[in-house]
Amino acid sequence: MTKKEKFELVENFIVENREAHYRLAYSYVRNKENALDIVQESIFKALNSIDRLEEITYLKTWFYRILVNTSIDFIRKHQRMTVMDDDILSTHLPQTEDEMIDMDLRDAIDQLAPYDKTLIILRFFEDLKIDEIATVMNDNINTIKSRLYRILNKLRIKVGEDFKV
Repeated sequence: MTKKEKFELVENFIVENREAHYRLAYSYVRNKENALDIVQESIFKALNSIDRLEEITYLKTWFYRILVNTSIDFIRKHQRMTVMDDDILSTHLPQTEDEMIDMDLRDAIDQLAPYDKTLIILRFFEDLKIDEIATVMNDNINTIKSRLYRILNKLRIKVGEDFKV
């Protein structure tokens, strides 16, 4: 496959899945502008390193790895700076009980270590399969399974026993 063909496939993939990419970045930073910056930087990195994509069947996991790493790098660089969207500010208004459980779960996920947070996001928010997550995270499938189990137990304890996964 030529570089031009790869470029076109990557470009089509990015355009077709732009909402999912934005949603993934947003799940890390909870800010519209920062999420857009992360997606933009990820696209730039992907297009610059297109030669490293040896097998086009791994396009999704290859790009997700770039997106996840870019999100984590962004968080590390901007650790002390916290920006809130209007959506997040509205979460501090009076809410129903279900919304409070969702907020507790969101807070608990946000407090996880970057690796653990990535596993939860990829599995439950992006609906990736365990083997796809293992590829994105460059880890063993059994390691992913056991860490997910451990993280879910940790979340269950943080959010409360009422929480069902």
